[in-house]
Amino acid sequence: MKSLDAEQLSERDSYKLLIGSILPRPIALVTTITANGTVNAGPFSYFNIVTANPPLISVSVQRKQGEMKDTARNAVESGEFVVHISDETYVDQMNRTAANLGPEESEIELAGLTAVASSRVAVPGIAEARIRMECVLEQTIPLGEKEGAPACDLLIGRIVYFHVDEELYDNGRIKVEALKPVSRLAGSDYAKLGETFSLERPN
Repeated sequence: MKSLDAEQLSERDSYKLLIGSILPRPIALVTTITANGTVNAGPFSYFNIVTANPPLISVSVQRKQGEMKDTARNAVESGEFVVHISDETYVDQMNRTAANLGPEESEIELAGLTAVASSRVAVPGIAEARIRMECVLEQTIPLGEKEGAPACDLLIGRIVYFHVDEELYDNGRIKVEALKPVSRLAGSDYAKLGETFSLERPN
Protein backbone atom coordinates (compact mmCIF):
# COMPACT_ATOMS: atom_id res chain seq x y z
CA MET A 1 0.00 0.00 0.00
CA LYS A 2 1.24 3.49 -0.91
CA SER A 3 1.20 5.80 2.13
CA LEU A 4 1.39 9.58 1.66
CA ASP A 5 1.65 12.44 4.13
CA ALA A 6 -1.13 14.85 3.12
CA GLU A 7 0.77 17.82 4.54
CA GLN A 8 3.68 17.12 2.20
CA LEU A 9 1.57 16.94 -0.96
CA SER A 10 1.05 19.81 -3.38
CA GLU A 11 -2.48 21.08 -3.95
CA ARG A 12 -2.48 19.42 -7.39
CA ASP A 13 -1.37 16.07 -5.99
CA SER A 14 -4.07 16.17 -3.29
CA TYR A 15 -6.64 17.11 -5.92
CA LYS A 16 -5.73 14.14 -8.14
CA LEU A 17 -5.96 11.71 -5.24
CA LEU A 18 -9.32 13.09 -4.10
CA ILE A 19 -11.09 13.18 -7.47
CA GLY A 20 -9.75 9.75 -8.35
CA SER A 21 -10.89 8.25 -5.05
CA ILE A 22 -14.16 9.94 -4.09
CA LEU A 23 -16.38 8.89 -6.96
CA PRO A 24 -18.74 8.87 -8.64
CA ARG A 25 -19.75 12.38 -7.60
CA PRO A 26 -23.17 13.87 -8.39
CA ILE A 27 -23.07 17.11 -10.36
CA ALA A 28 -25.06 20.16 -9.31
CA LEU A 29 -25.64 22.68 -12.07
CA VAL A 30 -26.14 25.86 -10.05
CA THR A 31 -27.76 29.07 -11.26
CA THR A 32 -27.32 32.40 -9.50
CA ILE A 33 -28.06 36.01 -10.42
CA THR A 34 -25.85 39.09 -10.31
CA ALA A 35 -26.95 42.44 -8.89
CA ASN A 36 -27.39 43.62 -12.50
CA GLY A 37 -29.66 40.69 -13.36
CA THR A 38 -27.25 38.46 -15.30
CA VAL A 39 -27.95 34.77 -14.75
CA ASN A 40 -24.79 32.73 -14.16
CA ALA A 41 -24.57 28.94 -14.24
CA GLY A 42 -21.85 26.47 -13.36
CA PRO A 43 -21.41 22.74 -12.61
CA PHE A 44 -20.08 21.59 -9.22
CA SER A 45 -19.28 18.02 -8.25
CA TYR A 46 -18.45 18.81 -4.61
CA PHE A 47 -22.18 18.47 -3.87
CA ASN A 48 -24.42 16.43 -1.57
CA ILE A 49 -27.34 16.14 0.87
CA VAL A 50 -26.97 17.63 4.35
CA THR A 51 -30.31 16.69 5.93
CA ALA A 52 -33.91 16.00 4.90
CA ASN A 53 -35.74 17.87 7.67
CA PRO A 54 -35.39 20.68 6.80
CA PRO A 55 -34.18 19.79 3.29
CA LEU A 56 -30.61 21.11 3.13
CA ILE A 57 -27.97 20.53 0.47
CA SER A 58 -24.33 21.53 0.25
CA VAL A 59 -22.27 22.85 -2.65
CA SER A 60 -18.56 23.54 -2.18
CA VAL A 61 -17.32 26.30 -4.49
CA GLN A 62 -13.54 26.35 -4.75
CA ARG A 63 -11.90 29.78 -4.69
CA LYS A 64 -9.55 30.99 -7.38
CA GLN A 65 -6.37 32.56 -5.98
CA GLY A 66 -8.29 33.32 -2.79
CA GLU A 67 -11.13 35.13 -4.60
CA MET A 68 -14.77 34.01 -4.49
CA LYS A 69 -16.11 32.60 -7.73
CA ASP A 70 -19.21 34.15 -9.30
CA THR A 71 -21.53 31.43 -8.01
CA ALA A 72 -20.51 31.86 -4.37
CA ARG A 73 -20.45 35.64 -4.52
CA ASN A 74 -23.88 35.84 -6.19
CA ALA A 75 -25.39 33.35 -3.74
CA VAL A 76 -24.07 35.32 -0.78
CA GLU A 77 -25.20 38.68 -2.15
CA SER A 78 -28.71 37.55 -3.19
CA GLY A 79 -29.24 34.83 -0.59
CA GLU A 80 -30.62 32.47 -3.25
CA PHE A 81 -29.63 29.90 -5.86
CA VAL A 82 -31.13 27.02 -7.85
CA VAL A 83 -29.61 23.53 -8.04
CA HIS A 84 -30.28 21.28 -11.03
CA ILE A 85 -29.53 17.56 -11.22
CA SER A 86 -27.34 16.82 -14.24
CA ASP A 87 -28.49 14.02 -16.52
CA GLU A 88 -27.75 12.49 -19.92
CA THR A 89 -30.36 14.57 -21.75
CA TYR A 90 -28.39 17.82 -21.45
CA VAL A 91 -24.91 16.77 -20.31
CA ASP A 92 -23.12 18.51 -23.22
CA GLN A 93 -24.83 21.81 -22.45
CA MET A 94 -24.11 21.37 -18.74
CA ASN A 95 -20.43 20.91 -19.55
CA ARG A 96 -20.39 24.11 -21.62
CA THR A 97 -21.41 26.14 -18.57
CA ALA A 98 -17.96 25.40 -17.09
CA ALA A 99 -16.48 27.94 -19.54
CA ASN A 100 -14.49 30.74 -17.92
CA LEU A 101 -16.71 33.78 -18.51
CA GLY A 102 -16.86 37.16 -16.83
CA PRO A 103 -19.43 37.81 -14.07
CA GLU A 104 -21.75 39.74 -16.41
CA GLU A 105 -21.69 37.06 -19.11
CA SER A 106 -24.33 34.33 -18.99
CA GLU A 107 -23.24 30.70 -19.27
CA ILE A 108 -26.88 29.81 -19.92
CA GLU A 109 -26.83 31.76 -23.19
CA LEU A 110 -23.43 30.35 -24.15
CA ALA A 111 -24.66 26.78 -23.60
CA GLY A 112 -27.95 27.30 -25.43
CA LEU A 113 -30.00 26.53 -22.32
CA THR A 114 -33.40 28.02 -21.51
CA ALA A 115 -34.01 30.14 -18.40
CA VAL A 116 -37.33 29.57 -16.66
CA ALA A 117 -38.88 31.59 -13.80
CA SER A 118 -38.72 30.11 -10.33
CA SER A 119 -41.68 29.88 -7.93
CA ARG A 120 -40.17 31.10 -4.65
CA VAL A 121 -36.81 32.71 -5.48
CA ALA A 122 -35.75 35.42 -7.91
CA VAL A 123 -33.03 33.25 -9.49
CA PRO A 124 -34.26 31.56 -12.70
CA GLY A 125 -33.93 27.84 -13.22
CA ILE A 126 -33.02 25.90 -16.36
CA ALA A 127 -35.89 24.37 -18.31
CA GLU A 128 -33.83 21.51 -19.74
CA ALA A 129 -33.11 20.09 -16.27
CA ARG A 130 -35.70 17.54 -15.22
CA ILE A 131 -35.11 18.08 -11.50
CA ARG A 132 -34.41 21.47 -10.01
CA MET A 133 -34.43 22.74 -6.45
CA GLU A 134 -34.96 26.36 -5.48
CA CYS A 135 -32.79 27.24 -2.49
CA VAL A 136 -32.36 30.04 -0.02
CA LEU A 137 -28.91 30.37 1.47
CA GLU A 138 -28.94 28.85 4.95
CA GLN A 139 -25.25 29.46 5.64
CA THR A 140 -21.94 30.16 3.93
CA ILE A 141 -18.84 28.67 5.52
CA PRO A 142 -15.39 29.73 4.25
CA LEU A 143 -13.08 26.76 4.81
CA GLY A 144 -9.48 25.64 4.43
CA GLU A 145 -7.66 28.89 5.11
CA LYS A 146 -4.21 28.86 3.60
CA GLU A 147 -1.91 31.79 2.91
CA GLY A 148 -4.43 34.21 4.39
CA ALA A 149 -7.49 33.22 2.33
CA PRO A 150 -10.06 30.39 2.40
CA ALA A 151 -9.74 27.57 -0.13
CA CYS A 152 -13.49 27.32 -0.71
CA ASP A 153 -16.93 28.59 0.20
CA LEU A 154 -19.30 25.89 1.42
CA LEU A 155 -22.84 26.91 0.52
CA ILE A 156 -25.63 25.32 2.56
CA GLY A 157 -28.94 25.75 0.77
CA ARG A 158 -32.40 25.22 2.23
CA ILE A 159 -34.69 23.88 -0.48
CA VAL A 160 -37.95 25.83 -0.61
CA TYR A 161 -39.38 24.38 -3.82
CA PHE A 162 -38.85 21.19 -5.84
CA HIS A 163 -39.58 20.85 -9.56
CA VAL A 164 -39.66 17.27 -10.91
CA ASP A 165 -40.53 16.15 -14.43
CA GLU A 166 -43.80 14.15 -14.42
CA GLU A 167 -42.04 11.25 -16.15
CA LEU A 168 -39.67 10.91 -13.20
CA TYR A 169 -42.20 11.32 -10.37
CA ASP A 170 -43.76 8.17 -8.90
CA ASN A 171 -45.88 8.67 -5.78
CA GLY A 172 -43.25 10.76 -4.00
CA ARG A 173 -40.24 8.87 -5.34
CA ILE A 174 -37.88 9.52 -8.25
CA LYS A 175 -37.57 6.96 -11.04
CA VAL A 176 -33.78 6.92 -11.02
CA GLU A 177 -33.34 4.84 -14.17
CA ALA A 178 -35.60 7.24 -16.07
CA LEU A 179 -33.63 10.23 -14.75
CA LYS A 180 -30.36 8.87 -16.20
CA PRO A 181 -28.13 10.95 -13.90
CA VAL A 182 -24.53 11.59 -14.81
CA SER A 183 -21.67 11.77 -12.35
CA ARG A 184 -18.15 13.14 -12.32
CA LEU A 185 -15.05 11.01 -12.29
CA ALA A 186 -11.45 12.22 -12.69
CA GLY A 187 -9.96 14.25 -15.53
CA SER A 188 -12.47 14.68 -18.36
CA ASP A 189 -14.36 11.50 -17.46
CA TYR A 190 -18.00 11.15 -16.51
CA ALA A 191 -20.16 8.11 -15.68
CA LYS A 192 -23.72 7.01 -16.35
CA LEU A 193 -25.80 5.21 -13.75
CA GLY A 194 -24.66 1.70 -14.72
CA GLU A 195 -25.59 -1.53 -12.97
CA THR A 196 -27.35 -1.25 -9.61
CA PHE A 197 -27.81 -3.77 -6.79
CA SER A 198 -29.56 -3.89 -3.42
CA LEU A 199 -28.39 -4.77 0.09
CA GLU A 200 -30.74 -4.99 3.06
CA ARG A 201 -29.70 -2.79 5.98
CA PRO A 202 -28.95 -4.96 9.05
CA ASN A 203 -31.25 -4.71 12.06
